[in-house]
Amino acid sequence: MPQLSIVIVNYNVKHFLEQVLLSVDAARQQLDIEVWVVDNNSVDESMEMVEEKFPWVKTILNKENVGFSRANNQAIEESTSPYVLLLNPDTVLQEDTLTKCVEYMDQQPEVGGLGVRMIDGKGKFLPESKRGLPTPKAAFYKMTGLASVFPRSKEFGRYHMKYLPEFETNEVDVLAGAFMMLRKETLDKIGLLDEQFFMYGEDIDLSYRITLGGYKNVYYPETTIIHYKGESTKKRSVNYVKVFYNAMVLFAKKHYPSKRAGQFAFWIQLAIYFRAFLAVFFRGIQQFWLPLAEFLLIYFGYFGIAKYWELYHKFVPNFYPLEYYLLHIPVYVLVAQLAVFISGGYDKPYRSKRIFRGAVVGSLLLYATYAFLPKDLQFSRAILALGSAWAVGGLMLFRTFLAKTGVAPLVWTAPMGKRIAVVASPKELKRIGALLDGSEVNHQLLVSVSPGNDRLESSVGSFTQLPEVVEIYNIDVIIFSAKEVRASDIIQMMSELSEEEVELKIAPDKGEFIIGSNSKNEPGELFTLDVKYALSERYNKRRKRIFDVIFSVLLLMGLIFPFLYLNKKLRQLFGQLFSVLAGNKTWVSYEGLNTSELLPKLRSGVVYSSGPWTNSKFEGDVNHVYAKEYTVSRDVYILWEFLKGRHPND
Repeated sequence: MPQLSIVIVNYNVKHFLEQVLLSVDAARQQLDIEVWVVDNNSVDESMEMVEEKFPWVKTILNKENVGFSRANNQAIEESTSPYVLLLNPDTVLQEDTLTKCVEYMDQQPEVGGLGVRMIDGKGKFLPESKRGLPTPKAAFYKMTGLASVFPRSKEFGRYHMKYLPEFETNEVDVLAGAFMMLRKETLDKIGLLDEQFFMYGEDIDLSYRITLGGYKNVYYPETTIIHYKGESTKKRSVNYVKVFYNAMVLFAKKHYPSKRAGQFAFWIQLAIYFRAFLAVFFRGIQQFWLPLAEFLLIYFGYFGIAKYWELYHKFVPNFYPLEYYLLHIPVYVLVAQLAVFISGGYDKPYRSKRIFRGAVVGSLLLYATYAFLPKDLQFSRAILALGSAWAVGGLMLFRTFLAKTGVAPLVWTAPMGKRIAVVASPKELKRIGALLDGSEVNHQLLVSVSPGNDRLESSVGSFTQLPEVVEIYNIDVIIFSAKEVRASDIIQMMSELSEEEVELKIAPDKGEFIIGSNSKNEPGELFTLDVKYALSERYNKRRKRIFDVIFSVLLLMGLIFPFLYLNKKLRQLFGQLFSVLAGNKTWVSYEGLNTSELLPKLRSGVVYSSGPWTNSKFEGDVNHVYAKEYTVSRDVYILWEFLKGRHPND
């Protein structure tokens, strides 16, 4: 009979699953364990990967997404070990994690559930490693922010129990479902996971029932694991707040007296609306403060120029009517800002080139349009010219000021490649370098750090000197070779570097990817084909949509000249223009079905992206080429080839 059964629920996270299984494989050498992967109907070929690379893993294949609780229960019911570990696929274990936890559980028969210290992909401690019960008070303190203001208070900080030391073993109320080691005897007594909880809250419910059953939940920081995703960005959304805290209402109705549960539900609903309001409010401020500030900047510049012109050139106070200040000048400013917006001047990272180009184009557009206005609306070419010059100069000065003060960093030159340190031997460095090159990860510096304590001839330092290497070479990214560096050493080094502004990645042994994430607030990421896709930028997505609309309008205008539609291809395009205008389609899209999770998403296209430009590093893969090298002129060219009858989907 195995000593431990590990249950991993998978749903379309192939690369994370491979990495956690590699770490489990390294950690299982001193134990007799069985590993179950329960798949909730994934479509990313993750189970084919498990079958090929990990034949010792037992699998359960569901034909639908049955949820986290049900999937875990399926494997637990089949397991025969005295202990069960519920483990997330986006985790990495130390080599001694399983041994230490099993030994502790053997020595402490009163412990029904065990959790460990977790860090995110940047080495920072995850507070959900130890939590208190979501009582009405605790939930209220968390959602109102009082828990953050007074984290060490036993009263206000009870949700994440921050008053308990990070490196001290303690009894806690709630364990995290990402790593939850359970005594099978306890589960036989209290029951399995409650399947009413589809995604959230099941770990809280199970932890509470463990204590009701007379057992303890223990936070055990003698070993540390990486939990890449932690509380991902999706969890900061209004929808997550609603789903998660509705699970808390379900928990309250199940375990609290009806009157108390009703009060809890009331406060939860109130908190949901409060959080939703705050989310919308702060999102609005975040999105609109810069355009609003620049509107005021340009407007008052125009206003000052107009007043100066009245007094010192017209010599007539209030020469220009009120409508000029309340209507015409605001329109001038909005046109200039619209041009900056279309140019990508409000997209992060802020680039000086886009801001300058947008301001200049907006000014030229204003001046060109001004000539076609009726004479009674042409108040002053001089003010328009001076105001346009102010718009360009004022915007650049303002953005420079914001950059100098650190409020809104500004990129003046083309982005430089990342400075990467690879902790590996020369042979592994060559393999990882090939992965980076194949993925076209832009790097200006690639240095080698010895995986051991002795510095190799080809390296700039040893593993213990990694912090100094980061500082001296100003490293942006560290990639650890999992083949040559123990997970425990990686995790320890990640903790040491947690205060540094450096990304930390792991290259699994024989894997074709590099994986990691920057913090608990960012989902995990891959360097597998981590190409800098032009179509990933909002700037280019916006330009593509604008082109779709403009081309559709031109097709509509062609109705004035019906003879144009003698062209069969033009008639074919005309039949699709309303779908494109409605945003259901785009004029040019990927060839065939876009099955790659790595490509930027596009709507289905009228014409597909084949063409003579496929002769590149992605030769034959026209979709990657199109996404990577996208420009509006490429769409124009493709449509032109289509109309001439020289396009592959003829």
